[in-house]
Formats: sequence, structure tokens, C-alpha cells
Amino acid sequence: MKIERVDDKTVKCFLSNEEMEEYEIDYKDFILRSEKAKQVVHDIIEQAAQQVGYKPPRFAFDMQIMMLPDQGLLLTFSESDTAAIPDARQILEYLKDMKQTLQRTKEQLGIAEDTVQAEESKQAETPAAVKPEKAVFAFESIPQCMNYAGALPANLRVKSALYEMDGRYYLYLEKGSASYRRYSRACIQGLEFGGLYSAEETALLSVQEHGECLIAEKALQKLRG
Repeated sequence: MKIERVDDKTVKCFLSNEEMEEYEIDYKDFILRSEKAKQVVHDIIEQAAQQVGYKPPRFAFDMQIMMLPDQGLLLTFSESDTAAIPDARQILEYLKDMKQTLQRTKEQLGIAEDTVQAEESKQAETPAAVKPEKAVFAFESIPQCMNYAGALPANLRVKSALYEMDGRYYLYLEKGSASYRRYSRACIQGLEFGGLYSAEETALLSVQEHGECLIAEKALQKLRG
């Protein structure tokens, strides 16, 4: 196990294929936060403290995972920046920018304001209105997926699956038994963490054909841990 100190808040650890075999673990264990992965992370933190004087953060850290073909796995631990919270003025500016972005995305997803409020007011829906019930969101990293999953209500009854394709991660959401209002809000919230890949009925076919399935069902629950 090779450990390198990057700075005061960041440390990298390289696990060779041989070491991963000894631990009887692979990269999917880290993605799914299995008990084996938690134990390995604990060992890494302890060794990092001994070898390079690394001090684990008091609250939380981010973990990035990179596969090195035919070599092993590179794990990067960095402290979550809990101090980087925008002030009121920054929040107002952010909300102004987000308003237009969210409106454009609602239109792309086929979600209108009156549609979101339809269930609450129990108004009759137009039979001709076709509302998409499937969407795929793209994320740059597993931590982004986890942050998104953690921001959603724990009792959200949507169907979900996670795929990897060309170094990016694709989260499939289907309305399932959730109300359309809650599903719509979950889709809009996904833009805060990633980007909309597709809202077509055939959205999942491409990632199924060309990507690798990491979590076949209940991905949100498993990412939330």
C-alpha cells in the first residue's frame, strides 16, 4: 500500500491488484460502501496517520476513486469544505441564475409549473398531456451521486439504477410509485449535482448497451448508505 501526502487536507493511497486480492475487495465495494470497504478505509487512514502524519478531518471527508487498468486502484481522501458556505448575497445571486436554468430544464423534462401543482390542487389533467416518467442524469464522480442521493427524501419511492460509461456515472430514475410532483422535484434537484443526460423513453438503452451496471436496483438507497 503506497500512501502519498498531497497537502494538509488531502492524501492519496494506491492499492495494487495484489493488495486488493488480499483484502478480497474490488472498486464496487467502495462505491457501495460495503463493510469490507469501510474496514480498508479505516486501515488506510491509520497508516496515513503513521506514515505521513495525516490527521483525519473532524467531520467528514470526500473520497474519489480512480481505476488504474492492470495496476490497481487510486483512492484520494480530502476534507469536505464545510466552511465554503455562501453568504446571503451570494445565495440571492445564485437563486437568480438558477431560476432561468431550472425553467429551461423543466421545459426539457416536460414539467410545467401548473403540472407540478396539479396533484396538490387535485385538478383534472389534460388527457393529451404526456409527462415523461424516466430520466438519466450524468455525474462526474461517485461522491456527486452520493451527495445527490443524500439530498433526496429517504421515503422517495422512485426506481433507480447506477451505471458507469466512459469514466462518468449515469443515474437512472423512474417515477415508480412516487407522486409525479415528488418525482419532478427530484429530477430538478438532480441538476444541482449533475446534468440531464436524457429524458426520453429510451434514455436507459444507451447506457445499458455501452456502460457497466454498478447498482441494478434501489441505487439511491444504496448510495445514501
